[in-house]
Amino acid sequence: MLPTDKPFSEFAPAIRRARLDNLTIFEISESELTIIEKGSPDSIYLTISIALISFALALLCSIVLTEIKSNTVLFSFISLVAVGFVVGGVLLLLWRRSSNSVTECVATIRRRLPPEGEPVKNSATEV
Repeated sequence: MLPTDKPFSEFAPAIRRARLDNLTIFEISESELTIIEKGSPDSIYLTISIALISFALALLCSIVLTEIKSNTVLFSFISLVAVGFVVGGVLLLLWRRSSNSVTECVATIRRRLPPEGEPVKNSATEV
């Protein structure tokens, strides 16, 4: 026993508990936890794609609305517009194809839970 002047109950936190009707616990693997922890890297594809397409549209409007007398400047603008649209489009397609990594991982975890009313199979006892 520790020699103290104050009783132990003075240092104990007050604990309040609100009961739940039902608690569902999902077990996940280390790789699934890593996917959820990192989040979807695909949002950066969308962000950069929107920025590049906006930049290309602004340059295209400049080309259409402004008289550019220098062929070098005109060629530079046209090149930047083409690169902006192509790279922005590719990033947009990449975002669209792979935007569901976290969603698919969570759906896989949820599918492990049997529907309500079905008996739970315990793999440790079925050996």
